[in-house]
Amino acid sequence: MKIPHCQPGSWPSEIPPGRFAAKIRRDTPEGCRVGLIGLGDELGVKLNGGRPGAAQGPSAFRAALASYGSADACGVDWPEVFDAGDIEPADTLDETHTRVSAAVEAMLAADLFPIGIGGGHDLTYAFVRPLAARLPGMVGVYFDAHLDVREQDGSGMTFRRLVEDCSVRSLHVQGLDRFANACEHVRWFQGHGGRIDGLGPTDPLPDGDLFVSLDLDVIDQAFAPGVSAMNPNGWTPGLAEAWVRTAGRNPRVRCFDIMELSPPHDEHGRTARLAARLFLAFLDAFAERTR
Repeated sequence: MKIPHCQPGSWPSEIPPGRFAAKIRRDTPEGCRVGLIGLGDELGVKLNGGRPGAAQGPSAFRAALASYGSADACGVDWPEVFDAGDIEPADTLDETHTRVSAAVEAMLAADLFPIGIGGGHDLTYAFVRPLAARLPGMVGVYFDAHLDVREQDGSGMTFRRLVEDCSVRSLHVQGLDRFANACEHVRWFQGHGGRIDGLGPTDPLPDGDLFVSLDLDVIDQAFAPGVSAMNPNGWTPGLAEAWVRTAGRNPRVRCFDIMELSPPHDEHGRTARLAARLFLAFLDAFAERTR
């Protein structure tokens, strides 16, 4: 099955058969529960003044996943995954967003749970938009050092646009760096019902249909240097995984993404490997939905 506006994802030429990545389908989504899509564009990052490199995020993620994760990990019942490929970026931000939304709509039509790997965080807006049209009044939970509610186009606009354009009714951000967010953005966020660090990973998630987004810059730069904007006082990988597992096992979570992986800044591929780990943790928890 060809997903519109997508090209085949870039995988290593050989993947050992014992790796989980060898099980990922690339020909057809038939029998698959999860759809993986690469959101490899960084125009939004550049418009926002971030470090370029996120366009290479999906390829680095696949390379890391090809070398980490056992196909028969003890005690794990992996869901079947279809790789929809990488979105083909356009010359403008709006057109790229249109392509992402069309690709996700095709994944939903194929009854796939969408997981995106990026790429600038602005692409989360386009990634969530088709679901928000199907499920009015969605609630957003995102893990990020930044609110991303800027009025200007760029990677920092995502969650404002989801509220203003897509009828998302409330937002919950976890892991915010208060030194890195302007008062005007905090006022806008809280004035539109946003809640900052109001939950813990063992707390019940908000009511309603949910989308969950993880910006890798919520994690401390000691563990995740390969991001668009490093975090000098961020989360540990263990805390990030606890949150990811909470999202994975909750049946009201309708999509998930891992964003802002920037390989040119990723010493020894540490961030890409961590992204692969978090992806696998989500899948492991996701499988609990039907166990």
